[in-house]
Amino acid sequence: MTFGFAPSSAASLSSSAVSANRVLEPAEWAAAGIPLLRSPREVVSGLHARHRPGPATAVVAVLDPDERLRASASFTRRSASADGWMYRNALLGQLRRVIPHDLRRRTPVRTAVLLYCREGDARWTEEDGAWMWGLRDACTLHGLRCGAYITLTRDGWQVLGEGRGGRHPSAGSEPEPVAMSAAPPRIPRTGGAASEVLRRAAAR
Repeated sequence: MTFGFAPSSAASLSSSAVSANRVLEPAEWAAAGIPLLRSPREVVSGLHARHRPGPATAVVAVLDPDERLRASASFTRRSASADGWMYRNALLGQLRRVIPHDLRRRTPVRTAVLLYCREGDARWTEEDGAWMWGLRDACTLHGLRCGAYITLTRDGWQVLGEGRGGRHPSAGSEPEPVAMSAAPPRIPRTGGAASEVLRRAAAR
């Protein structure tokens, strides 16, 4: 005969649900040391203009150390439940499709950010927590730094955990004529008249 403590069925169900869903609470996200975006509105406007996300659409983007866009992809959430494991797999699949991994580096150089367009207001939801968990885990498996998680609603955009946001763009709004900065063409470092002409043209 075995003796022991049997937890209540309600407690067991609650524990298993949290474990299965894999959700990050706002306090856990804030304590994770997520790097701040220097120009969050520029990032949001650029991704909104490129992908025009509608409700239940996620946009994952990879930025270089200068916060320039290197790759991005958008997809629509298909799962009805807030499951961080499924979100992680979806994000990882998109990252693998658009950019090579950086697993050989000792320290991640590029940063992945996630913009999620959804219904409701800007307050944290369990679905947001599942996306946060998924983003953090996908970044680890792809050799990237985990960056900002941004929600886009009809009220505007909000960088969760930072308290920064704005009214434009918003879910359903027309894309603004602003694009994220891309790497400028490099001017050849050669001497002579051709180099001087290029320098003058770049200065105009």
